[in-house]
Amino acid sequence: MYKIIGGDGRDYGPITADQVRQWIAQGRLERTSKVKMEGQADWKTLAEFPEFAAGLPAPGTPPPISPGFPAGPGKMSALAVTSLVLGVLGFFTCGLTALFGLVLGIVGLSKIKKSNGQLSGSGLAISGICVSAVFLFMIPVMAGMLLPALAKAKEKAMTINCKNNLRQIALAARMYANDNNDQLPPSATWSDSLVKYVGSTKPFRCPLDPGHRCSYAFNAALEGKKLAEINPRTVLFFESAADWNGAGGRSAVVTRAHSVSRTSGFSSRDGACTVAFVDGSVETLPRGQLDTLRWNP
Repeated sequence: MYKIIGGDGRDYGPITADQVRQWIAQGRLERTSKVKMEGQADWKTLAEFPEFAAGLPAPGTPPPISPGFPAGPGKMSALAVTSLVLGVLGFFTCGLTALFGLVLGIVGLSKIKKSNGQLSGSGLAISGICVSAVFLFMIPVMAGMLLPALAKAKEKAMTINCKNNLRQIALAARMYANDNNDQLPPSATWSDSLVKYVGSTKPFRCPLDPGHRCSYAFNAALEGKKLAEINPRTVLFFESAADWNGAGGRSAVVTRAHSVSRTSGFSSRDGACTVAFVDGSVETLPRGQLDTLRWNP
């Protein structure tokens, strides 16, 4: 078996002696072509191998026009393989790896074309470019699908937080009544009266209403009333813009774009209000149901 240095300066082989003779006959090798036997360290001219001397042209004979030195299958381009892998991984990474896959595919394809057959894998590079491009196109599409869902989930979480706030405040009102002859606090100072029972001012602020110190109002019709004398389904606290120590009735209600279960029969665009009742229960209700609530004891 022999190795050849082609006219392009690259090594070819190992090839058989018959293949060497064929290339001599085709004019792809000449007397000065560098050849070595497999396993040997020194390169020699083709003319120094007696087994090929008979087929070589005589010294001084112009070499025939060569159709080009052949090369075997080129080495697979690592960039092409990586491009395809990153493109496929874009399915699991929401297209993030596809950006790198697209760049590597383009670079890999360019190097393959310039390698004169030394690199292969143009098909893989093209596939990597196409797959990566598809997933990059899907990024804004997927973002458009995910962002509304994320916004709705955040809104729902805020609504739950708001309901938990009112539960704490309603409980604080009952604790206040237990310490004050079963009577509810004065409407003018109810926030000041209940804050020590709540333990913090934080629950007085709804995350959907960051602009006020207090996002809830006290039903003024219940001022000084005894809990035992009030219908348990009477509104006790509700969302309002009246701020700290704010009080009032139905006219002071503020409705917000809360997320509510489909079973409640309205969408977030209809507006809603979170309400705490005397019995301690808390509900988020659509605007249309607020007029049906009990506001007087």
